[in-house]
Amino acid sequence: MNRGHAPGRGGRVLYIATILTGSFLLFLVQPMVARMALPRLGGAPAVWNSAMLVYQLLLLGGYAYAHWLDRLAPRRQAVIHLVVMLVAAGWLPIGLIGRELPSSASPVIWAPWLLAASIGPLFFAVSAQAPLIQRWFNLASRGDDPYPLYAASNLGSFGGLIAYPLLVEPTLALTGQRWLWSAGYLVLIALVVGCSTMLPRAVPADLHDEPVSPRASRQRIAWWIALAAVPSGLMLATSTYITTDIVALPLLWVLPLGLYLLSFTVAFTERRGLADTLTRIAPILILLLGGVVLGGLNQNALVDTIIALVLLFVASVALHTRIYRLRPAPDRLTGFYLALAVGGALGGVFAGLIAPMVFDWTYEYPLLILAAGLLVPQVYLTRRVRTLWTDRARRRIALGLVAVAVAALFALYLAGPSEMFGAGHQGLAFIVIAGIGLVTLGARLPYMLVLVGAVMLFGGYRSLTLSFADDARARSYFGVYTIRHTPTMRELDHGTTVHGVQITGSPVRERTPTTYYVPGSGIGQAMEALPAFYGAHARVGVVGLGTGTLACYARPGQDWRFYEIDPAVVGIARDDFTYLTRCPPNPAIVIGDARLSLSHAPAASLDLLALDAFSSDAIPMHLMTEEAFGVYARVVRHDGLLLIHISNRFLDLEPVVAAAARAGGWRTAELDFRPSPLDRHATPSQWIALSRNANAIAALEALDSDWTPLAPDRQIRAWTDDYSSILPLLKWRMR
Repeated sequence: MNRGHAPGRGGRVLYIATILTGSFLLFLVQPMVARMALPRLGGAPAVWNSAMLVYQLLLLGGYAYAHWLDRLAPRRQAVIHLVVMLVAAGWLPIGLIGRELPSSASPVIWAPWLLAASIGPLFFAVSAQAPLIQRWFNLASRGDDPYPLYAASNLGSFGGLIAYPLLVEPTLALTGQRWLWSAGYLVLIALVVGCSTMLPRAVPADLHDEPVSPRASRQRIAWWIALAAVPSGLMLATSTYITTDIVALPLLWVLPLGLYLLSFTVAFTERRGLADTLTRIAPILILLLGGVVLGGLNQNALVDTIIALVLLFVASVALHTRIYRLRPAPDRLTGFYLALAVGGALGGVFAGLIAPMVFDWTYEYPLLILAAGLLVPQVYLTRRVRTLWTDRARRRIALGLVAVAVAALFALYLAGPSEMFGAGHQGLAFIVIAGIGLVTLGARLPYMLVLVGAVMLFGGYRSLTLSFADDARARSYFGVYTIRHTPTMRELDHGTTVHGVQITGSPVRERTPTTYYVPGSGIGQAMEALPAFYGAHARVGVVGLGTGTLACYARPGQDWRFYEIDPAVVGIARDDFTYLTRCPPNPAIVIGDARLSLSHAPAASLDLLALDAFSSDAIPMHLMTEEAFGVYARVVRHDGLLLIHISNRFLDLEPVVAAAARAGGWRTAELDFRPSPLDRHATPSQWIALSRNANAIAALEALDSDWTPLAPDRQIRAWTDDYSSILPLLKWRMR
């Protein structure tokens, strides 16, 4: 018998279930393993992008393997693939390898290596599922269209990704998550076995042993790759942009990827209505929203985030729809998906690896918006507009008028940006740009001219001027830093968050603590009380260097150590600010993850430890777990103080600190500092003081009656390396 049983309705359901299960597991593991890596790699958005880059490269390997496998007889394909899956099962239960991060290792290289070595074989085996099962379905059904199954694949991927933060992480510790995923992998093997039983022993005669449809031209393959690369890169760039420049909230890292996956489902579905509608409006939205999200015209974090996500989704649908329209016959399916994987990997390499090393700001984001505008399908808005751009004489005149209008707007901006684009006038400028742009729809060159103008006017030019200013901006694996200079002050911003201000003009002014660290703040009061509490030779540790402001509380004879994960911050503190040079006692700076560094420090070697290690407003979760508090308890003397800075626009961190303190036997007090409106250089701040000695907390409370006991929330579990969830801590009103 030359072939197996052609799948009926039940067989089709089995194939769909196999694709859904594989894709669900594939994208459930992404945030899961990134979460596992936090204690070793830290909590920067770049960790997520490193994970995404590894996944895209492994996906490329899986698709290449599926393409090679398609050359073999169907049953032989099944045998080889099941062997690969069984070999990969040797990495179960899923988790990270035990090797620790070397202190000298670059996270740009170490993070991808750690992730690839930990889950590479499993991810490789599962990633081949989508193209392979689609091809098997095509063979078993003797020619049915397999492309709609790709929509099901991405729907499963979307489900797995969204299920993690909403269901899996809040309800299961990492140990349970690992075993749940491992059980799912075994179920997937069983489903693949079921699909393999329906395969013919050889390719049916009416489908031919070799592809008979025309081979795709190099130009067509290049189009597939380019159209796949732009949304892939835009997805990563959007993740970086919104968590760096809009909302530094870890939960948002999964949303761009989820919408990117959902765009495939819309673009590849059999029902074309939604895909065609979004494709038609995509160039309009790119034009209208591209400049808005860069310029932050709404001054509202929630609105700006929604705009960025809508822009990503619509652009991705339009580009993936164009890919769908260029798809080959099913006998070329695996090669087609291989080209898409190449494009996805190239987009990931650009946004996740090249851009952070080449650019000092998230320039990849506006560049990919421009690329999306260049590639999305366009149609003329009206018949009259079509005539305007198809008639050669009229086209020249119209193109000249568009160029003049855009140049005039840019000249007005350079002459007086506050007048043309200041408060109350941005709406007018936006209307003018939008009006010109709508007339150019369908005409690629003038449309791009207007889009470039919009991107430049509403944020691009301002960013370029900062980049070309001396020492104004720096970028590292851990974030984007902006140094602002005025005649009276210097300021360091990390993303959207101020991380330090230094008053200039005299040595005395330059030694004045500011922002979250003024004398009236929680940390300020504790620092000034150090000689009284612990004598003239107090030992102080600070996690998070920033500008080095806290160094100006140091006194001769004291021993100070700063723990900083990012060498770029050390360079900024030393070169652009003078706290470290003007304030004694020339503190030591330990570069590397603070938790790992403190774990190697001598026991009871600190009298006070200050924890101030936020990336923008994002929180390194691994510094807030019970295990981390155990490290602090070992390194801080029994009657010493632990001060934790919990000021955050998006998360209420008080309950998780209270839960960790309760679990570790710490006494606590909190100071919610609100400065006088007359103190221009002071910032509201929340500091929590902890000690295992009640007398130490009582001494702090005696300094200021505003110190209050920390009220525990019994409904919030203490975070551990095995469990954490930010959902209960969210402040739902974003500002």
